[in-house]
Amino acid sequence: MTSRLPKLVAFDLDYTLWDLWIDTHVTPPLKRDGQKINSIHDRHGEEVAFYHDVPEILHRLRAAGVVVAACSRTSTPKLARQALSLLLVPPQAGDKHGTPKPAIEFFDHLEIYPGSKIPHFQSLHKKTGIPYSEMLFFDDERRNNEVESLGVTFWLVQQGTDDRTFEKGLAEWRKRHPVEVAEDASGTAAASTE
Repeated sequence: MTSRLPKLVAFDLDYTLWDLWIDTHVTPPLKRDGQKINSIHDRHGEEVAFYHDVPEILHRLRAAGVVVAACSRTSTPKLARQALSLLLVPPQAGDKHGTPKPAIEFFDHLEIYPGSKIPHFQSLHKKTGIPYSEMLFFDDERRNNEVESLGVTFWLVQQGTDDRTFEKGLAEWRKRHPVEVAEDASGTAAASTE
């Protein structure tokens, strides 16, 4: 039996999935050199690329049927979306016949706009119907742990998202939520041993 996963995993972008602030370090336009994998550049040659382990983490979540969201408070949402559209994720390791896909295809929801992360998660909850307790959020800014007030599990990313950070976040979420919780129409939570 595999370990339980959250129904939704959300990631901040800046210094969580890539190592820069898209709104201050990058000058449009963005472009990709042909079909180059996981690498795009801005007007001045500044590279935007996912941290090394991010593509496999995205593949893993997609294969498991987990809803994936990007939650960013950047002041340049269009630029962040463009970066996700241009960045190519390589095929899953061992997939000899796979083709690279735009990163944006790995995200079911994009909550990318300035302000507190609480409205980002309220919007996700409204759109998906997924209980907050079934959500795990990775972010590099401690202030964004405010989403815990909703019941979302927050995991602080300290040097970019890698396998170790991802597994620690999952372990914390599993410790807090050993059984699945489903909400009925009235918003009342009920535990399930599924």
